Amino acid sequence: MTTTRKVMVLALPLTALLAACGGSAPDDAATPSASPAPATSSAMTDPAPPAFMVCRSCHSTQAGQNGIGPTLAGIVGSKAGEVPGYNFSPALKNSGIVWDRASLDTWLKGPMKMVPGTKMVIPVSDPAKRKAIIDYLETLK
Repeated sequence: MTTTRKVMVLALPLTALLAACGGSAPDDAATPSASPAPATSSAMTDPAPPAFMVCRSCHSTQAGQNGIGPTLAGIVGSKAGEVPGYNFSPALKNSGIVWDRASLDTWLKGPMKMVPGTKMVIPVSDPAKRKAIIDYLETLK
C-alpha cells in the first residue's frame, strides 16, 4: 500500500523551524545570510529592535493574533499562560509567573530552565539583546 503525504513549506527562519521541532540554535542563527526582503512602509516604521526579529518568527505583536507562540501585545504585567486563544503548556499555565522586567529577562535567558516543559525553546543569551527585547515589549500596550 502506498501512502501520500502532503507537505507544507513554510517561509520561516531556521530558528522558528527548530523551535517548532523542539531544537535550538545560537542567538545569531536568525541573522539572514541572503539579501533581506524589500522594505515596506510598515517595515520602515517598525519600532522593534533587530533583536526582536527572532521573536517575530513565532510571535505577533497584534492583540488577538496568536501564531506558533502567543501574541506579545500587552504581555508585560500579565500572568503567564493567560493570553486568550493560545494553547499553553501545562507547565507555563501553572507557573504563577507575572511578566515583569526581571521575569522576562530570566525567561529569555533560558525558557526551558525557568519553566521545564514549556513550548518555547530558543534562548537569548546576549543581555543587551534581552534588554532591547524587553524595552520593546513594554511599549506593546
